Amino acid sequence: MKVVFMGTPEFSVAALEAIVGAGHDVVCVYTQPPRPAGRGKKARPSPVKARAEALGLEVRHPVSLKNAEAQAAFAALGADVGVVVAYGLILPVAVLEAPRFGCLNIHASLLPRWRGAAPIQRAIMAGDAETGVGIMQMEAGLDTGPVLLEKRIAIGAEETAGELHDRLSVLGAEAIVEALAALGELEPVAQPEEGVTYAAKIDKTEARVDWTRPAEEVSRLIRGLAPFPGAWCLAGEERVKLLGARVVDGAGAQGEVLHGFTVACGDGAVEITRAQRAGKAAMSAGEILRGVEMPATLG
Repeated sequence: MKVVFMGTPEFSVAALEAIVGAGHDVVCVYTQPPRPAGRGKKARPSPVKARAEALGLEVRHPVSLKNAEAQAAFAALGADVGVVVAYGLILPVAVLEAPRFGCLNIHASLLPRWRGAAPIQRAIMAGDAETGVGIMQMEAGLDTGPVLLEKRIAIGAEETAGELHDRLSVLGAEAIVEALAALGELEPVAQPEEGVTYAAKIDKTEARVDWTRPAEEVSRLIRGLAPFPGAWCLAGEERVKLLGARVVDGAGAQGEVLHGFTVACGDGAVEITRAQRAGKAAMSAGEILRGVEMPATLG
């Protein structure tokens, strides 16, 4: 198959490697332009750009695909199929329809649940027991196209968004290779109208822990926002990022530190298993406790 690959973050890299490894001809890779990053604010290529260049593939990073010139350049590649994984640009209909088999999207949820920008985080924050990846035939709507293939996995009781991200990245790579091998034979399944939810982009205003909430909800927030942007609380005057948690037995005033890094919530308690102090690397709770005296109450 002649494939145009379109992706940007680390999540997309496994799929690119799998498609190349399966012997498909990746005629071009589209990704977001390099962005300023780090303390020096130097332009940094996306993970997909870096990997594509290492594989010797042509890379393009237009700022838009809405103009006729960009669309003509895409169509001129003569691709059999486009594979889109967290690319970051809206694809006009002219682009979606240019490849012979159209464009396929690897989406990290069980559609129609969690359409949109942050399906991995939202699944954990909502307490979903399972999630997965779907290979979707793209159309003009937001994640509304029919699903060609789906794979499911359980979400671990203490799993963070970062850990689930990595598992789903690998699962998505496996799924797209399977889908490409059977393209033309797979039966598209229309998404049901019931059960539609939207995974809104994570807003940093969601990240402060509210200890009045039930322990299960607090744990899900912490795990769902780890490692980025990271849920946080105040330990005295110091802001601490919380990166891992589990629900444990315990009761006390809301926000009260019961022992170690176990904190009372509105109902039950959570044990913080991993955290990060300002200006420090992420550490286990034990390492944190060796370097800071915990206040009686967290804010």
